[in-house]
Amino acid sequence: MKVFEISNGTTLSLTLFTDVTNSKELLEFMQAGMLEPEVAFLNASLIPDVFPLLAAAHKTLVSKSRESLTTRTLHSELVYNYSGSKHITESLKRCGISDSSTYVLAARFNASPDEMKAVEKLINGKEIDLEELEGRADKAHIQKHYKITAVELGISSLADAITCRIAARDAL
Repeated sequence: MKVFEISNGTTLSLTLFTDVTNSKELLEFMQAGMLEPEVAFLNASLIPDVFPLLAAAHKTLVSKSRESLTTRTLHSELVYNYSGSKHITESLKRCGISDSSTYVLAARFNASPDEMKAVEKLINGKEIDLEELEGRADKAHIQKHYKITAVELGISSLADAITCRIAARDAL
């Protein structure tokens, strides 16, 4: 687990899991609004680095401060903002977990150590280091999802290309 400060003392705690066996159950709890503590579960294969996720987290906090969340919760807003799409359902399906997800990134805003222990207990899987994100990223799927061309990758990284799309989504 790593904790990142986003802005004004607000933190985002991230924990990466592989070999997850209960993603269907996690998804059902999340959809029913019964997840305790509330947490965002993301499809980690679409995340090549934490930087784009931190950009999405910042965007989420800005929306909250303006009282203009697009989704129902702060944590679903994080998944929505990471997706780069304006379609809520599509965003949550693509960048959130599915019934068969085995590689999951859990994210929680302002988490206490006890809350993160509770999140870790929710997930039946093996916790791994965040440094593994880049090596395990599904680059072809990411390029297709975000429409990143080879020319763009010639002058920029995959993480930078995603970050640009997250930042510019509302302007496009």
